[in-house]
Amino acid sequence: MTSLGGAEMVDWKLAVATATRLVRPGPDISRDEARAVVAELRKHAKASEEHVRAYTRMIPEGTELQDTPVLVVDRTGWVKANVAGFRELLRPLLGKMQERRGSTPGGAVLGAVGGKVTGVEVGMLLSFLSSRVLGQYETFAPGSRDLPAGENGGGRLLLVAPNIVHVERELEVDPHDFRLWVCLHEETHRTQFTAVPWLRDHLEGEIQAFLGETEVDPMTVLERLREAAQSFAGGRPDGEEDEGGRSLVELVQTPAQREILGRLTAVMSLLEGHADYVMDGVGPQVVPSVAEIREKFQQRRAKGASRLDLALRRLLGMDAKLRQYKDGERFVRAVVEEVGMDGFNRVWTSPNTLPTKSEIAAPADWVARVHRKGEA
Repeated sequence: MTSLGGAEMVDWKLAVATATRLVRPGPDISRDEARAVVAELRKHAKASEEHVRAYTRMIPEGTELQDTPVLVVDRTGWVKANVAGFRELLRPLLGKMQERRGSTPGGAVLGAVGGKVTGVEVGMLLSFLSSRVLGQYETFAPGSRDLPAGENGGGRLLLVAPNIVHVERELEVDPHDFRLWVCLHEETHRTQFTAVPWLRDHLEGEIQAFLGETEVDPMTVLERLREAAQSFAGGRPDGEEDEGGRSLVELVQTPAQREILGRLTAVMSLLEGHADYVMDGVGPQVVPSVAEIREKFQQRRAKGASRLDLALRRLLGMDAKLRQYKDGERFVRAVVEEVGMDGFNRVWTSPNTLPTKSEIAAPADWVARVHRKGEA
């Protein structure tokens, strides 16, 4: 990104350095054990391709899709990959803010300081998240020598080995079953994006529309943050309705952004719920202890690690993500029961066949709109 006054709006290198310094150490494991975990995760990722394709029927037999790499990474590797993704997604917004800063007296000097402050904040956030993510299909990040990606904007599948080992030990489940179970979930995400060519561009378009509505006037941003802080502190102005415990991310949005956020929430609920449905559907065939794993994993998701963890989850909107898993899985299950897997797969036809936020909560409405209209 071209920078004014030699400083970017976010000091990305400082973000990586901060996260790397603060990231928690992984579980105690020998070098030989670590090599074995990495090898097994790669093997399970490969095996998951066939299992997910057969179960979802999203990819016709014999179809060759663009290859996207599977990367087994540590927590620092996950941080570096996500910084690259954030930088790419936020490029248009930060460019717009940079132009605004350049027209402000002293803007370059303030920007240099602000970029470092924001870099530290981003690094702190990523260090917190880096010990909690088991895997991720990264859709938008460009490839690099250390972290390759698919060609022509293709993504990459990340499996965070130390976090997978940590959770399997914490839950006291069969490690081999758990590793395959995680791979099934993440491979479903890879299948979604490789089998549905328009999905990546649609999602990116929605995100860019959301960012494009962002207020770049500093006073407006500060006012929205003040309102958000008052809501969390229980000190909102008289006469205003309760925000219902929404996250800071939601509270600072404009009305137009909230509409876009509703559509994004529906898509993410679909993607996450579909992955959960598939991992549990395939599970009994290839993961003998899948019922035990699911039960223990759900309990872990629900309770969080500590009071601080719960507070941060709420502030960052991560509790909303947990609802997406449940609501999305319930939607997929209800639709498959009603119209079968092939009938459900109409959801991938075009952006117009994606469920709305209200349809996620009422699957019969989606069936009526997409199936009965098409059959009329």
